[in-house]
Amino acid sequence: MLSVLKWLVCQEEDVLMKITRRLGVSPRQRGSNGDINCPDIFELADGRFAIMGTDHTDDLEQVLPAEAGRAPYERIVVITRETLLRAKADIASLPDE
Repeated sequence: MLSVLKWLVCQEEDVLMKITRRLGVSPRQRGSNGDINCPDIFELADGRFAIMGTDHTDDLEQVLPAEAGRAPYERIVVITRETLLRAKADIASLPDE
């Protein structure tokens, strides 16, 4: 029974972590010609978002506003302005729920 429950949990996690779409255009469409500097924004099947960017946790953690907090498992990533602006239309079209 336990192995069946483990299998069901793994199946559920796989669905939740599925990327359903990219917000904005691909890095190649933004001028990236290789595997470096390719920030991206993805919507996940469960409605959350995955951000691929450069990890700047060490640089930015000490300058976060007082009301901002970061859990030990969270990272602060930086994406280019162009990445966010090119995703603007897709973000604006997201349903409120």
